[in-house]
Amino acid sequence: MSLYAAETRRLVKRRFTRYFTLGAVLVLAAIAIAMFATNQQIGPAQTADAKAQAHADYQRSLDEATAYKQKCVAAKGTPDASSYPSNCDDLGVPTEDNFEARWYLPPTFDFRKKFPDLVTTLAALLSVVGFVIGASFVGAEWSSGGMANLLLWRPQRLRVLCAKLLAFLVSLTSLTVLLSAAWTGIFTLVAKYRGTTDGMTAGAWKSLGLMEARGLALVVVAGALGFGLASIGRHTAMALGVAIGLVIVFQFGLGTALALAKVKFSQAYLIPLWIEAWMKQKFVVEDYNSCNFSGTNGCEPDTFTITWHMAGSALAIAFVVIVGAALWTIRRRDIT
Repeated sequence: MSLYAAETRRLVKRRFTRYFTLGAVLVLAAIAIAMFATNQQIGPAQTADAKAQAHADYQRSLDEATAYKQKCVAAKGTPDASSYPSNCDDLGVPTEDNFEARWYLPPTFDFRKKFPDLVTTLAALLSVVGFVIGASFVGAEWSSGGMANLLLWRPQRLRVLCAKLLAFLVSLTSLTVLLSAAWTGIFTLVAKYRGTTDGMTAGAWKSLGLMEARGLALVVVAGALGFGLASIGRHTAMALGVAIGLVIVFQFGLGTALALAKVKFSQAYLIPLWIEAWMKQKFVVEDYNSCNFSGTNGCEPDTFTITWHMAGSALAIAFVVIVGAALWTIRRRDIT
């Protein structure tokens, strides 16, 4: 059996891998069930009901406004007059245009509008799964002494680590592609029976496919980072500690400090915004401490756009630095 095949089998057979992946699948299933249960397909019956509710609310508001205006007129010259406007004619009454029927329609799943956010949800969840499983896969080998024993039989450090990394990333890619295809198919059915797929042209499907490809890249990079950090620290806790520290200390701490210091575009230092820019092609950060006055739009803040090219470059740099450091350390450090 080749080293790659052996490492793939080792990864798939691990109970942690199976249970953690199963947990992620159950979370995704819960999201899909909730979306199916909370949405409805809009038809003539729902439209008629919405119009009836809108008209009923309009009539109730009109009656209340008319009664209040009558009380205002009746209170003239009495002690209660101070509780009403001096000119009762200033009291307006609602019009039926203020109660649009579309506001009363039940929630419906518009595939084109809502599914992109669900693609981001899938990518974010699988990124966490990839990071944790990748860290555990190599971290457990180091902490248990399995890596040292393996290198006794295969004294080729780089080859062994690269085989582990390749087996993990190929398996993670396969899982992501499989779940992405199932995710798309499930919500296509949700839209068919609980919403609409209107507007899904060839261009829209192409854009969606590219977004899912960016999601796949995000998952692969997250998995490689977890693997690399655990390999550098030779323990799963190394990767998890870095992740927790990055979120709590760097993101919350630095974000709060920069906001208090009124640093321009302080939000641009937050990692989630870069991830959103990568998934949705761009994210516009606004500096509300600035004001560019316009005669038509009033006060407008300065803006800074994080593009998907910038976010992709950041992901590539992180991948190269962490994986490169893992390969360098296994080659240079003693195996103990």
